[in-house]
Amino acid sequence: MKRLLNSFVLTIKTHCKSILLCFVFACFSSVTLAQNSQSSDFEKIVNTTLIKKQTSYRYLDSVFKVFSKDTLKMNLLLKKSEEKQFLEGESYALNMLGETYRNLSVYDKAISFHENALKKAKQAKNIDLQVISLNMLGVVYRRQDVIRTALDYHKEALDLAETVKPTTDILKHSIAISQNSMGNIYLALKQYDMALGLFEKSLKIEKELNNKLGLAINHHNIGYAQEAIGMLDEALVNYQTSLKYNNEINSDIGRVICYNSIGKLDILKGDYETALPILEKALEKAKIVNDKYYISTSYSNLGLLNLKLEDFKASETHLKEALRIAKKYNLKSQESETYNHLALLEEELGDFKSSLHYYKQYVALDQSITNEKNFQYVNDLILKYESEKKNSQIKALASENEIVKLKLVQNRKILLLSLLGAFLIIGFFIILQRQRQLKNEKKIVTLEQAMLRNQMNPHFIFNSLNSIKLFIINNEKENAVYYLNKFSKLIRKILVASTEKEISLQDELDTMALYMNIENMRFSNEINYQVHIDETVNPSVIKVPSLILQPFLENALWHGLSSKTGTKNILLEVYQNTPDYVSINITDNGVGRAVSEKIKEKKKLRRKSVGIEITKARLANFSKGFINGFKIDIEDLFENGKASGTKVMVHIPIKNVVLKTA
Repeated sequence: MKRLLNSFVLTIKTHCKSILLCFVFACFSSVTLAQNSQSSDFEKIVNTTLIKKQTSYRYLDSVFKVFSKDTLKMNLLLKKSEEKQFLEGESYALNMLGETYRNLSVYDKAISFHENALKKAKQAKNIDLQVISLNMLGVVYRRQDVIRTALDYHKEALDLAETVKPTTDILKHSIAISQNSMGNIYLALKQYDMALGLFEKSLKIEKELNNKLGLAINHHNIGYAQEAIGMLDEALVNYQTSLKYNNEINSDIGRVICYNSIGKLDILKGDYETALPILEKALEKAKIVNDKYYISTSYSNLGLLNLKLEDFKASETHLKEALRIAKKYNLKSQESETYNHLALLEEELGDFKSSLHYYKQYVALDQSITNEKNFQYVNDLILKYESEKKNSQIKALASENEIVKLKLVQNRKILLLSLLGAFLIIGFFIILQRQRQLKNEKKIVTLEQAMLRNQMNPHFIFNSLNSIKLFIINNEKENAVYYLNKFSKLIRKILVASTEKEISLQDELDTMALYMNIENMRFSNEINYQVHIDETVNPSVIKVPSLILQPFLENALWHGLSSKTGTKNILLEVYQNTPDYVSINITDNGVGRAVSEKIKEKKKLRRKSVGIEITKARLANFSKGFINGFKIDIEDLFENGKASGTKVMVHIPIKNVVLKTA
């Protein structure tokens, strides 16, 4: 009985194994058949396209868009297009392959594919594909922070697209991409107003085309620019709008970007519990799409959040993983940001030596990135100009040599005169080149001086014009005319002063009186501004750098008096206690420097003011002709133990001092 039972069990097991093997084979066969069926269907589409030779990008994208992420299928399209010499098909497939490698951070391969795509598009004389290839090259170089090259490619794409009239929808979309990408470049250069302008133009086109992907990208970029200039609420609205569009088109990479931006904004606002699930979703999605940049970004943001939540172990784990990925894939900006977060972490842990080490790495890399982005662009322009200039000179010399050779062949008797003429011409070119060099050096010095003198805040001019406009709107004609007259006089004085290295102290005081008069308009005429000049001082004969007092008056107004209630006074005193200096005191009864600093710290966005530093540099340059240098003293005033204002004392050397010897 037992043997029968064992035999029965063995038979059942054998049959089960056979059934399981049959099931697995059937599943594998079904998958294989499905894949073969899909490949066969794709091959039919490719063959049909090659027979029809449809050259329009709209047709190619409508047919192959769903397969564009499949490198096997795109390689098949490329191979068959090469066999049939179908240039448009080659260009399309090469661009799709390049985009795939770009998203995997394999930038060298991506550039190679896009360059070949551009070459094929030019051979086919297909404007749509040329513009798309140029834009894709620009995006790859922008990812690597090669600003100049990226901007050149996008500008070339934009210029080429705008040559076609009427503009097709495909080219409109390409124009929007160019504008958006150029806006991103200006973001990297911290030119936020220029970036916003380009994003708004791009957004307008995407709305016309109802392109949800373009709408998602532009809303996010607008939010990023707004966050950078402190418009946090407006930025959040744009991030959420971008996320809505990304959800509609089911874009995982778009969700990753939005989650990171929203989470980072929540950290900035102190909403740590809200930020945690958002950033965890960002990391989860980033791993799915396998974009190394955003994986590193997500780890870094999570590490920062863990630090804020005092989960130091998790913070260290996430930040070091972010740093590892950033280093491996040469993601400099992400590496720099992660160093900064690690410095903060080590400071919290009390390891100040490690904190300082990370902070130094952050500063060095951040400065390197900033210098590369800002100066590389300018240096490339200079090199390009110099190269063109030298090529022109070489061509001119080559032509001249040809003329000399012809003359020598025609008449050897005038060889001596020809050689002499050649030497004279070469000497002339050397002198001309030297004159050009001196002229350029003079221009550079003049531009530097003009830059230093131009200390009037553009926001002041903008707000003054707005105030005058408000008078006009409110039909306050007399006030409008009065302040417009004052404003025009001030601008005229600024323009005149900008052409002079130095002006009389009297002109400077007159200009400052106009400046204070106009600024007082924004304070509802609450400022009591007075000027006292000692009888021993003749301000008409004393020379000072132009607009040297404006930064001190501006500080007194906006840091001292803007937060004060009640009587607001500014007293400007001019006196001369020694023959070496003329002294100018600016005294306000504001809240004092300590309170002003606390107010600044509470603001979400704080910018470092450079007005006083530039003023010191200009005074130092002005003082080089004197034995004694300038002096600036700042005194905090107190009354009954409480801050009652600030006194700035500026001591400027005057002309009757003996000049320094070389």
